[in-house]
Amino acid sequence: MAQPFTYQVSPMRVVFGVGTVAQLADELDRLGISRALVLASRRQQAELGDLAELTGGRVAGLFDGAVVHTPVAVTERAMEIVRELKPDGVVAIGAGAATGLSKAIALRTDLPQLIVPTSYAGSEMTPVLGETVDGVKTTQSSPKILPEAVIYDVNLTVSMPAKFSAISGLNAIAHAAEALYARDGNPITSLMAEEAIAKLASSLPDVIARSRDLEARSDALYGAWLCAVCLGTVGMALHHKLCHTVGALFDLPHAETHAVLLPHTIAYNAPAARDSVSRAARALGAADAADGLFDLSARLGAPRSLAEIGMPEHGIAKAAALAAKNPYWNPRPIEESGIRDLLKRAWSGSRPQAG
Repeated sequence: MAQPFTYQVSPMRVVFGVGTVAQLADELDRLGISRALVLASRRQQAELGDLAELTGGRVAGLFDGAVVHTPVAVTERAMEIVRELKPDGVVAIGAGAATGLSKAIALRTDLPQLIVPTSYAGSEMTPVLGETVDGVKTTQSSPKILPEAVIYDVNLTVSMPAKFSAISGLNAIAHAAEALYARDGNPITSLMAEEAIAKLASSLPDVIARSRDLEARSDALYGAWLCAVCLGTVGMALHHKLCHTVGALFDLPHAETHAVLLPHTIAYNAPAARDSVSRAARALGAADAADGLFDLSARLGAPRSLAEIGMPEHGIAKAAALAAKNPYWNPRPIEESGIRDLLKRAWSGSRPQAG
């Protein structure tokens, strides 16, 4: 018999396909945006060409200073431009940093947002914002934070370097893996999570081997979108808390941190969520989910140790203590000693263990 559950769908429009960025002006019209502040790096601006033409002349100004982990200091610089130009909406084109900045602006202004992702990050589908001050990242949720519309264009992911495609895809898988054992999980989200993991696990090796293969890129972006829906529908647990903690504490790259920690956090939770973790293993085509993720990382050439992405060994104890303080809900109790052991293995790149 099915377990009781609650399922709520976010009020958001999604446009998915190849070449869909051409619909940008139409989507701005749908949102009533005539003067958009566009958040895009210089590389994105160069790749997209004439943004004024692409938006149908709806650009009020540009900001290219988005930074990973959404530092409040950067948001304040962007807000100076908002106060000066008085745009009536925000367009974010890029990876998670651009999306995070757009959400931070929307939280402060309630301006409508149109997000055009170029990676598999996933935060574009959530009403959650993580902001960093003095090395501490805090999250909050609000209807103001949720973007109104998202355009997924497979073409915009083709230029992602192979290594970044791998780590961005593993970052996405983390959202689906934790959704399988979420406290507020439900059958629909679990179906999407398992499909998402399977799509990414099968397509990412092809993306690495043939980076311009539109079929592989389409499958990967579809899987990433499903992962993002999971992230925006149910609560996350230890993995996301730990990534936020060590990422902000040591200014580590966001996607790489997820990629390294995911096998270890899944191993930690496996004894308390066997059925859910077994679904992840099935989607991966592996006997064990943690081992399957660790081996997939190796196959993709992704980093497998916190040391190689810049975390100092002496920071392990501090990170474990901070992660154990005010933890997210988790299927297995958060014990500082267990988290410390987890981080030691992740720091050295050892194979994950349940502990």
